[in-house]
Amino acid sequence: MKSTPLVTIVTPSYNQAMYLEETIQSVLAQTYPSIEYIIMDGGSTDGSLEIIKKYTPKLAHWVSEKDRGQTDAINKGFALAKGEVLAWLNSDDTFLPNALEEAVKFLSAHPETGLIYGDANYIDEKSKVIGRFPAAQTDLAKLRRGYVHIPQQASFFRKSLWDQAGPLDPEFFFAMDYDLWVRLAALSGLKYIPRIWANFRLHADAKTITADDQCWPEMLKVHYRDGGSKLAPIVFKHYLRKLAAPLIRWRRRKLFE
Repeated sequence: MKSTPLVTIVTPSYNQAMYLEETIQSVLAQTYPSIEYIIMDGGSTDGSLEIIKKYTPKLAHWVSEKDRGQTDAINKGFALAKGEVLAWLNSDDTFLPNALEEAVKFLSAHPETGLIYGDANYIDEKSKVIGRFPAAQTDLAKLRRGYVHIPQQASFFRKSLWDQAGPLDPEFFFAMDYDLWVRLAALSGLKYIPRIWANFRLHADAKTITADDQCWPEMLKVHYRDGGSKLAPIVFKHYLRKLAAPLIRWRRRKLFE
């Protein structure tokens, strides 16, 4: 890997004008110099296009057209990617300024590692830090047991692996990242770096809040697809999550009152 390999960042977006500019600025403010930034907008009608057009000179590519959703937009973006390192940053999340520089430095020094990830703060609608994502070291065996602990916002992986394991499964609405992590982990090592690289925004319209119940069923699809047992820990975690769902929803509602 070159000392300053090109990093491609894809931002999928749809009607996120409230947060989109902050997301864009967090990419453009990186201390790392070699970035290809692609924005895939799904045909927004809320003022997002005006924001995107403002930054056109600094974008490698952008489009605003109807798509099949977030997963489709990410796949289309990565199909255009020329970088050696890839990541996607959703249009309500943000990077910390040092994220890409530190991620590339580690990947360059550890060719055996295909995906690295750091820590991510939880932030609210006003970008106030309200918590920390429970990131921790995991691997293929742990992932298949439901021990994920990878914040997507703070994750970077090699394009050479994406070319083998991708694209994202368009049938997944929520767990497409988990599915990708499993496929990447089957090919290469994963490494957790205890450095804060991103902010994961929680807000009333985020699918983490509105559609969280879709996550575990999709993860189970991956589990069973790969020959997983009905007695595996991930299955029991799914049922425990269902039992705890009323409390989880109540706590999240309180967060936005």
